[in-house]
Amino acid sequence: MRKTMLKPETTIPGTNFQNKIYQGDCAEMLKSIADNSVDFIITSPPYANQRSKSYGGVKPNEYVEWFLPIAEQLKRVLTQDGSFILNIKEHVENGERHTYVLELILALRKMGWRWTEEYSWHKKNAFPGKWPNRFRDSFERCLHFNLDKSFYMDQDSVMVEMGDWKDKRFKYLTGNDLERHASQVGNSFAKNIANWEKRDKAYPSNVLSLATNCKNVGHPAAFPESLPSWFIKLFTRERGVVLDPFMGSGTTALSCIKLKRQFIGIEMSEEYVKLSCDKINKALGLTIKPKSKPKSRKKGECPHMAPLAP
Repeated sequence: MRKTMLKPETTIPGTNFQNKIYQGDCAEMLKSIADNSVDFIITSPPYANQRSKSYGGVKPNEYVEWFLPIAEQLKRVLTQDGSFILNIKEHVENGERHTYVLELILALRKMGWRWTEEYSWHKKNAFPGKWPNRFRDSFERCLHFNLDKSFYMDQDSVMVEMGDWKDKRFKYLTGNDLERHASQVGNSFAKNIANWEKRDKAYPSNVLSLATNCKNVGHPAAFPESLPSWFIKLFTRERGVVLDPFMGSGTTALSCIKLKRQFIGIEMSEEYVKLSCDKINKALGLTIKPKSKPKSRKKGECPHMAPLAP
């Protein structure tokens, strides 16, 4: 744990670059990070036509070209058994979904990334609305990429409580119901339900139902801390190095601190970098204490001398 206050950095050193927030363009800053030095990458880059003040509002048709140099650097710094989670969602244009995210997936695969899985972040408190040809947006993509088929994944770390479901499910099951049997319709699908009879936890699905941030965190598109925390537990070991090249307001770093992981944050906006550092310092109890006011003096008393004894 840090003992000195975290301050924004503008240069990434050759060593000891963990647990710091860097201000700058990640496409350039990433070049200073050593090969194979990051265990996990999670980030939410600006979506097309958004965050124009910081990134110029990347156009949908130029998005792949803009992101690929960044992805090349991410591929270089990631360990062979590491993972990369990309939180992104295509927007609606002229009444239909744009295809830039799909095009990006194909381009990343061509670069050598393996598109292993897609997790859906279900926003439990999505903002209501009405459109003539669709319902409200209540999920975002969390795309999972790897460099190798074999990668680190601690599935037990994110198991969920089975609760009352288990008791109700097994209450009326006996004999053949609890054993594995070949399908009577000829396919190979079968479940041995008895394996779960004495368990209290089960593995989750690839749909994460998490509420969005409802309080003001100083960033218009901050994801909830529970989102990076879930993935960090799943794809990293304790003391592992986690990189967020679009750090925003510092949510990923805060998750790392609580889970005893190391972090590297890069963010172009000076405002968000300062916000990240302030939040991290506060979380670590490193905020500057206000100077105490001097004690009031009696009229005529010299400020440099102790009061005379009676």
